[in-house]
Amino acid sequence: MEYKDYYKILGVEKSASQADIKKAYRALAKKYHPDKTKGDKAAEEKFKDISESYEVLGDEQKRKQYDELGANWRHFQQQGGGPFRGQQPGGGFGGTYYEGDASDKFGGSGFSDFFEQFFGGGFAQQGGDFRGRGRAPRGQDYEAEMAITLQEAYSGTSRLLNVNNQQLRITTKPGVADAQVLRIKGKGGPAMGGGTPGDLYIRVQVQPFPGIERQGDDLHTKLNLDMYTAILGGEVQVNTLSGKLKLKIPAGTQNGKTLRLRGKGMPLYGKPDQHGDLYVKIEVQLPVHLTDEELHLMQQLRDLHQQKTANV
Repeated sequence: MEYKDYYKILGVEKSASQADIKKAYRALAKKYHPDKTKGDKAAEEKFKDISESYEVLGDEQKRKQYDELGANWRHFQQQGGGPFRGQQPGGGFGGTYYEGDASDKFGGSGFSDFFEQFFGGGFAQQGGDFRGRGRAPRGQDYEAEMAITLQEAYSGTSRLLNVNNQQLRITTKPGVADAQVLRIKGKGGPAMGGGTPGDLYIRVQVQPFPGIERQGDDLHTKLNLDMYTAILGGEVQVNTLSGKLKLKIPAGTQNGKTLRLRGKGMPLYGKPDQHGDLYVKIEVQLPVHLTDEELHLMQQLRDLHQQKTANV
């Protein structure tokens, strides 16, 4: 039985991080997935090797055992290619059993003999009768995306998704964030041999809302304000995700000033009674197409202001 170099199969170094291993696996699995290769036997075998490699290297405990095995491969062969007899000093092979995703979930006869002998069948302890128990493989995890509006993220919503020929209603709580991943337990791929079904992971895509920008749990918007209200003060309406709100404008409000409305932002996820804040940036609009009378009054106002300034 030949030693399988899982690092080489995934195209990563032995020093690769778990994130790098996952990234490499996803790229290769996408390339060699049976749905794309359509009956190509060589690609199917490649996909099995990729899945088997990630089954080991993607799990820190299995990866550690595999790395230890690599240093003791010659000793393993001397045992007849079967389980280690006894636990080596400093080793970690006694009483280990396989638990995890199946690599043959897309067809075929299962994991390689190498995998089964090292991970699948358990390890015997010399002088005793203990053997690790084999466990049924877990089903494949599924991934999907769900697009919602910012308004729906504010109030919460639901979508019907067709997953594995099954209609599922996916509900989001108020305050869900863009790129947030929702886990639906047991709604992934079916397991073989009575194992546990995989999970469904939904990545939420929150689409932009005209005139309102989200930053964490806070919302930001702009308000076009006429010059007269900016100078004299007053009350105006602001469009928000919860409807129109009245906003008091202090007299003498400057262009570019930002007003804060506490508790009028996004609801906190899982805490719908708590909200972020709403920030309103004032953009003062100057009047246009003034009449002769209006221009005359503006000139008088300017002269009064200049006289006041000169007397200070």
